[in-house]
Amino acid sequence: MNNEEIIAHIKLAINPKFQDWVLFKNGTYIIFDDITTVKDVKDEALKLMKEFGPVFAGSSAGDFNTIHLHLTEGWLVSGHGYGMYTYVHPSELDNEIPDDLEIGLYGRSKRNLDGQNPEIIHINSQYSV
Repeated sequence: MNNEEIIAHIKLAINPKFQDWVLFKNGTYIIFDDITTVKDVKDEALKLMKEFGPVFAGSSAGDFNTIHLHLTEGWLVSGHGYGMYTYVHPSELDNEIPDDLEIGLYGRSKRNLDGQNPEIIHINSQYSV
């Protein structure tokens, strides 16, 4: 999937009341409650991703929940770190009927990639940033 396709899926996955978010290369995004209070959105998103993105086995960073989406294909994987989610599209998994554990582990691995090498590909805001 290209960046535009990922962005389209995430726009459908996010509650419409949240308009301010930053998307990273591997599908992890961070929602900001009030982006106007953030001095530099890129710096803050990178800081949060470096802090909460990497996965450490046996820590809260390894915990996750799988959220089944209704308005688009795929799932969101949440973990520690407020407002941080990772989008997983069905085409990314080998199993046609994956269970929550498989989806969650895959999403967590994508979040880890974003945490290890954070690269912002999109900033969505209801305000100009």
